[in-house]
Amino acid sequence: MCIFDRAIVKLVNRSLHKKLFVTLREKIITLHNISLVDFLGVENKHLKELVAAFPKSRIISRGNEIKITGEVPEVALIGDLINSLLSHYQRNGTLNEDQVKDLLKRTGISTHSGEGGEESEIPDDVVVFGNRGLVVKARTENQKKMLSYAKENDLVFAVGPAGTGKTYMAVAIAVRALKNKEVKKIIITRPAVEAGENLGFLPGDLKEKIDPYLIPIYDALDDMVSPEKLKYYYENRIIEIAPLAFMRGRTLHNAFILLDEAQNTTPMQIKMFMTRMGPHSKMIITGDRSQIDLPNKQKSGLIDALQILKGIKGIAVIELTGKDIMRHKLVESIINAYDKKDKLAEE
Repeated sequence: MCIFDRAIVKLVNRSLHKKLFVTLREKIITLHNISLVDFLGVENKHLKELVAAFPKSRIISRGNEIKITGEVPEVALIGDLINSLLSHYQRNGTLNEDQVKDLLKRTGISTHSGEGGEESEIPDDVVVFGNRGLVVKARTENQKKMLSYAKENDLVFAVGPAGTGKTYMAVAIAVRALKNKEVKKIIITRPAVEAGENLGFLPGDLKEKIDPYLIPIYDALDDMVSPEKLKYYYENRIIEIAPLAFMRGRTLHNAFILLDEAQNTTPMQIKMFMTRMGPHSKMIITGDRSQIDLPNKQKSGLIDALQILKGIKGIAVIELTGKDIMRHKLVESIINAYDKKDKLAEE
């Protein structure tokens, strides 16, 4: 081998080593105060179900430790599954092979090693499986319509009062699409408009100023994606959360794009946002007509868009109402009381 060839080999090996270092990780779960035979199964039968489901990763039991090695997202998923099984065992004091298989099935994971351990599509009756056994479902007829419309259309407007789950459902639908590999990334944005408060006094740049207003979105993602996987998604810009101003000039391909609090956009802003859509992308726009915080009675871009785009094929509108409110029972009564007052004022 000549000097040039040896240099090429060294370069390739160094590149491969760097790639492995970046994408692979190791996780150790310690089992405290637990019967290993009951939890792992006789001859590790329960653990073998996980091994069969994830042939690309290495799952080994040594003493009271379970060691997982593999690619970052899969290691995080296996860790979440083991923690869910631990929670079940600690609650019920028992665990059997059928329960392990059932968890894998409900999470959309095949236990047959011949299928490559890939995630299958999430069942139609569930939007997404979240953390700690959380199952996110469309719980009202309008939420079910929102899920259906998002499957059938590339642009969906979800409009309704506070507490109807429009933002939470939009995030869940986007996470579902990402998990099903229908899109390569999620982009979530909202306009930087203060709800009776002033952003100017807050430290940092525009994104740092607006992050506190995005807490509902962060909370939803925390429910639906494991912390380790979520960190990986943020670091690799697979999930991106940014102010609306950061969308200008971009074309977004293979993405699920969400615009929250759209009632606080101007007509020009919402037009700019919608025209960011690239090939193989979908959008959900959420808003509440009753919470417009634009200054000087400026026309809302959401209301403008709903009027202009009415009847266009590929665009759907779902109107959520007080019947869809999933918060405390008083929330519906409060919203109805304010609606009644507004109607009397108009008369």
